[in-house]
Amino acid sequence: MKKITLLIALLFTGVLSFAQETEKEKAPGHYNISKFRQLKQELPTPNSYRTASGAPGHEYYQQKADYKMDIILDDDKQRIYGEEVITYYNNSPDDLEYLWVQLDQNIRAPDAKTNDVKAGGPASYYSPKKFTEEFLGKPFQGGFNIDYVKNTEDGDMTYTVNGTMMRIDLPAILKAGDKTSFKIKWWYNIPNHVIDGGRSGFEHFEKDGNNNYVIAQFFPRMAVYNDVEGWQNLQFLGRGEFALVFGDYEVNITTPEDHILDGTGVVTNRKEMLSSKQWKRYEQALTSYDEPVVIVTQEEAEENEKKVSKKTKTWKLKAENVRDFAFATSRKYILDGQAVKLGERTVMAISLYSKEGNPLWGEYSTRVVASTVKSYSAQMFDYPYHKAISVHAKRQGMEYPMICFNFGRPKPDGTYSERTRNGMIGVIIHEVGHNWFPMIVNSDERQWGWMDEGLNTFAQLLAEQDFEPGFPSRGYPKNVVDYMDGDQAKIAPIMTQHDNVFKSGPNAYSKPAAGLYILREVVLGHDLFDKAFMTYAQRWRFKHPTPADFFRTMEDASGTDLDWFWRGWFYTTDYNDIGVKDIKKYIVTEEPTEKAKKLAKRYGMTVDQLGKNLYLVEADANSTDAAASGGSVQDIATLNEYLSDNFSKEERNSLKDTKYFYEIIFEKPGGLVMPILAEITYADGSKENKYYPAEIWRFNDKEIKKIIGSEKEISSIVIDPNQLTADVNLENNSWPRKESESKFDSFKKEKITD
Repeated sequence: MKKITLLIALLFTGVLSFAQETEKEKAPGHYNISKFRQLKQELPTPNSYRTASGAPGHEYYQQKADYKMDIILDDDKQRIYGEEVITYYNNSPDDLEYLWVQLDQNIRAPDAKTNDVKAGGPASYYSPKKFTEEFLGKPFQGGFNIDYVKNTEDGDMTYTVNGTMMRIDLPAILKAGDKTSFKIKWWYNIPNHVIDGGRSGFEHFEKDGNNNYVIAQFFPRMAVYNDVEGWQNLQFLGRGEFALVFGDYEVNITTPEDHILDGTGVVTNRKEMLSSKQWKRYEQALTSYDEPVVIVTQEEAEENEKKVSKKTKTWKLKAENVRDFAFATSRKYILDGQAVKLGERTVMAISLYSKEGNPLWGEYSTRVVASTVKSYSAQMFDYPYHKAISVHAKRQGMEYPMICFNFGRPKPDGTYSERTRNGMIGVIIHEVGHNWFPMIVNSDERQWGWMDEGLNTFAQLLAEQDFEPGFPSRGYPKNVVDYMDGDQAKIAPIMTQHDNVFKSGPNAYSKPAAGLYILREVVLGHDLFDKAFMTYAQRWRFKHPTPADFFRTMEDASGTDLDWFWRGWFYTTDYNDIGVKDIKKYIVTEEPTEKAKKLAKRYGMTVDQLGKNLYLVEADANSTDAAASGGSVQDIATLNEYLSDNFSKEERNSLKDTKYFYEIIFEKPGGLVMPILAEITYADGSKENKYYPAEIWRFNDKEIKKIIGSEKEISSIVIDPNQLTADVNLENNSWPRKESESKFDSFKKEKITD
């Protein structure tokens, strides 16, 4: 009881302060505006499909779509011809009267609606071809050309094309639990992705007349039907990527005979497609765990470039439980591979690149793929597929199951800058990492770009540091400060449909990644965060999570209420700005303060009834009274006398030798609530880090006060010295302020001694 007496006295001061504030002029009533209120209105109501814990519910379902395709690549016309049979499984509890199919290539059709929704002035520059297409009436003749949609008995089916979506009317209701099959035949002109941009296409090399093909979105694909959106049939406008259904694929791809190809799934006839020497090298690569083995050499690729074969061959690929399919092919490709050990399994890291990528790609690509597979597997779950492929493609950075297309090209003489090297390494880690988000943890990219890009950019940061400590990663909080402190008219909350954000890079990539970094480094710590993040990934692998599933799982698995963080960081455009407003020094006295007297009067007590207590009184820098100018021997004698009267010798020996008392006033001009990271430097040069959780702002969103007792005199305080919280204004982060001498400075020469 004796030890509690001093605490009670100190509490009187705080209670009185609160009481005085409540006596101010009354404001009108209002709804709950606390930044710590629960996300009840923002998040959907839990149900049997998606639980309040963030896990799939006992009635969770997802549809399935299997594809059997025959594809012909026409290298002369740069054209794709395809026929497919889609088998669609209705695993939902709903009966369906029509199906929606995605026609993403229609974004390139001459009459595409997407061309009309884009606004803006002249581009920085135009290639002659692009200028002609844009302004002289000769647009690229892109988009799907549908030859037919038929049932499996060759009967025509009714369909309607709406931009990048096609509705197929079913002849009979597709009952819950049933399946249906239908056929589509199509063709389209492949765009030159170097000139026209986009996520796939070909690159032409004038010097040797050949093309490198990176092919994706090349077939009509089923749209997603689920418990959240019904049919996800938002138009493809170019930014919001893809919502896709898991399924099995059997794909036959016919190319020129001299091409080298790889793609999603197992190449079931790879031995037939390679020469005997190349096949032996491939078998060697299957057990080469230390370094890549070159399977198709640069010399062989250069020989292929010289002779254009008119013959063809058909590559056969088979994939199970993937959400998409892509491939790359060229007669120019070099192929190398390296084995990666994951537990009892071996995964192949593979690279495809033409000589234009060397020596950079031969030195780094496959090694980076191997490192990424190991790092992401440790973060989330072991990579479940048998291979991961990195393909060299100019001005590309795009991902698909088991394969990705990546930029990074040295100069013609083979030299490259550090920036080119780091850019290539970064994009390979990022795109290979997309195998986890969203290829396996299959979020709706059309709606929520951050759920794959942001989560992946965060995981990428950790993988980059695994590959090379000190690598210049982009997901750190300090890297989003300029964006968050920018023009509010040009900033959207992260929780905005991806086509409608102003700046996709910081909004969907950097800011979500920085937020997760803050959660890991500042709010939760590594152990809690890593377990929660892994729980989310494992709960939703090969399923379709929503933002609510992520938010709820992170809270459920960490045992931490994070609603304040999700609201501020994801649902608003608020920024963080926390500073040190003032520091006041206090002395100890037995005399009741004016605050204590008022408090006693408020509760009907006399001053005598307060009893024998200690009080903290603000030291007055301008006073001539020694006791009020920083403490004196008498003040400490009073404290020591009080302690002697109320504590035993053993108890006194266990107490801290506190000589200094400070009130630190923290201010928060920014809208975000955030923990306070305070680095305190003492007069003897020693430092101490103080951590105050975000909840410290619950009852005052503008400023809060903390009383600190210390053995040593404080010389300075810095907020967030390592820039871990994306604080947009560092000028108010330190005390004393550099620009002017503060009241605190006057105490530096005054020391309280025993």
